Amino acid sequence: MIDAILNKAREGSRLSREEIISLLGSRDLLALGGIASELARKRNQDRQGIVTYIVDRNINYSNVCVSGCRFCAFYREKGAKDAFLLSWEEIRKKIEETVELGGIQILLQGGLHPDLNIDYYIDLLTEIKTAFPSIHIHGFSPPEILHISKLSKLAVSQTIAQLKEAGLDSIPGGGAEVLSDAVRSKISPEKCAASQWLAVMETAHNAGLKSSATMMFGHLESPADIADHLLALRGLQDKTNGFTAFIPWTFQPGNTELGGGGSIGGFDYLRMVAVSRIALDNFKHIQVSWVTQGAKVAQVALFFGADDMGSTMIEENVVKAAGVSFRMSAEEISSLVQDAGLRPMRRRNDYSLIET
Repeated sequence: MIDAILNKAREGSRLSREEIISLLGSRDLLALGGIASELARKRNQDRQGIVTYIVDRNINYSNVCVSGCRFCAFYREKGAKDAFLLSWEEIRKKIEETVELGGIQILLQGGLHPDLNIDYYIDLLTEIKTAFPSIHIHGFSPPEILHISKLSKLAVSQTIAQLKEAGLDSIPGGGAEVLSDAVRSKISPEKCAASQWLAVMETAHNAGLKSSATMMFGHLESPADIADHLLALRGLQDKTNGFTAFIPWTFQPGNTELGGGGSIGGFDYLRMVAVSRIALDNFKHIQVSWVTQGAKVAQVALFFGADDMGSTMIEENVVKAAGVSFRMSAEEISSLVQDAGLRPMRRRNDYSLIET
């Protein structure tokens, strides 16, 4: 049955929910990886043998959050001794350091702060674009945008329009976790529903803002939940073509309320990358998660359907808070790709290549 499903995918036919679930249960990792790699080459015929990455920095402007997700080790309640809200000078210094290291983008993301309405974000974006007009601001996940809209008593479309006008260039795919309300009610009961996450992304795409899409797996979800997540993303991509890439990453249980017996290993991660590449037939790019899996597993993932190494992450705090801290410089990423017999190239957020 698995061979028949894989042959169907190879021939370019779209897989059903039941077929995706079957692949998620397959132990034939090499067969999955072979088809996934073949499909990755077909969907990127204009850049054969090229693996991309971007030089950027994650700037977590605050860790104060009212959501209280059970899987998160980063957030703090307002008033906690280690709660913070970065000043403009602190943010400016981080961006200056990023530019000095050749960075072209910042990922701006924080918690659902109870006191920050649209005015704070407009001022912040304006300050950044005034001081660094060429920097690409990849910022504010759908839960953040929903939270800002509620605090500001604005429609989501108005919130996105104002953020875009102030300098927002694209939106990260955070806050998706698994797009199943049954799962979300257990791991993030105060966060937005799956339909709301998708609606924010659709609104952003229609407003001309591209976004990434993510999935955090390896906690309480089932294969059916994962299949539904992939199908929801595939369906929205059919409508908007607004997603630039898909990034599956694994739940890290350390220091979290949810906890668990340990993080997902290489086998299950590589299977997920391959199934994602096979199922998401309208996504051009699949990004590895070296920040949760480490360099070597990420390197192997380049032969399981992934074609992008993601970001250098000059700074990363959220996964680090769970006790996992893999680091790689642009030079290390480039060397890792070359050691795999592939060609590393820097890219922009829209996946256009940068000749160096």
